[in-house]
Amino acid sequence: MSALLSVRGLSKQFGGVQAVRGVQFDVAPGTIHSVIGPNGAGKTTLFNMISALVRPSAGRVLFEGRDISRARPHQLAALGIGRTFQNLAVFSHATVVQNLLVGMHHAIGGTALTDGLFWGPARRREIAARRNVEEIVEFLEIEHLRNEVVGTLSYGLQKRVELGRALAVAPKLLLLDEMVSGMNAEETEDIARFILDIKEELGIAVLMIEHDMNIVMDISDRVTVLSFGEQIADGPPAQVAADPRVIDAYLGAA
Repeated sequence: MSALLSVRGLSKQFGGVQAVRGVQFDVAPGTIHSVIGPNGAGKTTLFNMISALVRPSAGRVLFEGRDISRARPHQLAALGIGRTFQNLAVFSHATVVQNLLVGMHHAIGGTALTDGLFWGPARRREIAARRNVEEIVEFLEIEHLRNEVVGTLSYGLQKRVELGRALAVAPKLLLLDEMVSGMNAEETEDIARFILDIKEELGIAVLMIEHDMNIVMDISDRVTVLSFGEQIADGPPAQVAADPRVIDAYLGAA
C-alpha cells in the first residue's frame, strides 16, 4: 500500500538549536498513526512543518506523492489535510454551526457578485455546505448544540467542535495535536471513540500527537517516537512499547 503521507529526513534548526533531526516515517491511508515523546521532543515542531506553519531546514513532506514542503497553510485544506491544535482554536462567540461552516470556506467561496446575490452556484454551494455540517453534527453527537454559542460549552464539547471544523475540510488526512489534553476520563473516552470512528466509518487517516499512552496503545496502528528531536522508534504499538530506547526516554536509564 502506497503511503498517503511521507516524511523524509525532516529537520528544523532554530539558530543553534536543532529541534528536529532527520525524522522519517509513512502514514498509510485509513490508519491511525501516533507521534509520541517526552516534553521537548520536537513533536509540535514536526507537526508545524507537516502542516506548513514552519518551513523545514532540510527534508521533505510528501502528500499523495506531491511535495508540500513549501506549501502555504491554506493550500493544505484544498489538498485534503485538516488539523486541530493543542490550544483551543474555536470562534467562541459564534455558534457550533457557524464554526463548522468556517471549515468549509475553501469549498463555498465564489465571486463577489454571486455571493452577494446568493444566486446560482453560490446558493448551491451554501446548501451543500449546510447539509455537510448537519452530517458532521450528527456524527459527533452534538445535534442538540448546533445553535449554541461555542464559548458557553464545556471544554470537552469545544474540542469536539474543533474536531468537527477539521472534518469540515473533508480531509483525507487529519492532524490531531493533543486532542484529549485537559479532558476528564469521560471526555477522553468519547474523543478516542470518535477518532476510531473517523478511521473506520469515514475512512480518514489520522496522524496525532498524544501524551495519553492508553489511547495511543489502544487505537494506534503505528507509533513513531521522538526524543530530543531525533526519531528513536517506529512500528506497531506493542513493539514500540517494548523498545528499550523508548522505555529509557520516558523513564530514564536504570
